[in-house]
Amino acid sequence: MRFEIVTLTVNPAVDISTSVERIAPYHKLRCAEARHDPGGGGINVARVLGRFGMAASAIYPAGGATGQLLQQLVKDEDIKGLAVPIAGDTREDFTVTERASGEQFRFVLPGPALSQPECRALLDALGAFEPKPDFVIASGSLPACVPVDFFGRAAAIGSSRGAKIILDTSGPALAAAVVGPLYLVKPNLGEFRALVQAPVETEVQRLKAARELIRASRIEIIALTLGEEGALLVTRDGAWRGRAPKLKPVSTVGAGDSFLGALVWRLIQGRAFDDALRFGIAAGSAALLSEGTELARPGDVERLLPRVEIAEV
Repeated sequence: MRFEIVTLTVNPAVDISTSVERIAPYHKLRCAEARHDPGGGGINVARVLGRFGMAASAIYPAGGATGQLLQQLVKDEDIKGLAVPIAGDTREDFTVTERASGEQFRFVLPGPALSQPECRALLDALGAFEPKPDFVIASGSLPACVPVDFFGRAAAIGSSRGAKIILDTSGPALAAAVVGPLYLVKPNLGEFRALVQAPVETEVQRLKAARELIRASRIEIIALTLGEEGALLVTRDGAWRGRAPKLKPVSTVGAGDSFLGALVWRLIQGRAFDDALRFGIAAGSAALLSEGTELARPGDVERLLPRVEIAEV
């Protein structure tokens, strides 16, 4: 059965990655050839889904020469893109690896401010998207001037059309959205702590806070990512703890998006929660093995699956 999946990215970027032998102040740093990838939460999730053979369409704003490049990069990934024109220039992010130490330095630039008509155009694009989506995946940060309730409004539009809403954002944008019907939210530990305003230092505290949030809201699933410790998946009826394999990371870019893409891929297929969590953790770990702004590769995911430990809690 084919599902219609739409991702929504409000603050996309062209991700540039390169390397230098050593980073030092004041000197000209001769870089290796740069790699350019389409970036931003929803776009990255669409890229991961595509690698596992599940097509997703991407709605995002684009402006200026960088926006034109972003549209071409999205097309090159065989993603059906719906770019909403904006007056500002799409941002760039860049990642530099110091070869001598293996350390990675990430520079994240602010996105262009969006006007009220531009915000409305993004929501209208979601509301008019055909065929009607079965899943809407809203992921990433909000740039300047975007109302804090933007994702909540997007969730209401998607839900009114019968879609299940998946959300990966942070701060006030996350807090404003959890009042609506959400199929899944994916906070990291810091985002979760800010959301629940409760102690979450131990596994018992995290599980308690997640269950209380589900009871007090219309969230069906919470996928709490814990970095190198793995993740915790909580539903109304059960909970599973996954532990990630120990790896030496090459890059940390895209680990969260890779986790979410693989997790959603298995859930949409109707797989069991423990199976979906296993694939999500394997994909998040696989992203650590990819250089620059690359995402998880299916071959690495398959190789890491046996090393992911899952237990019901």
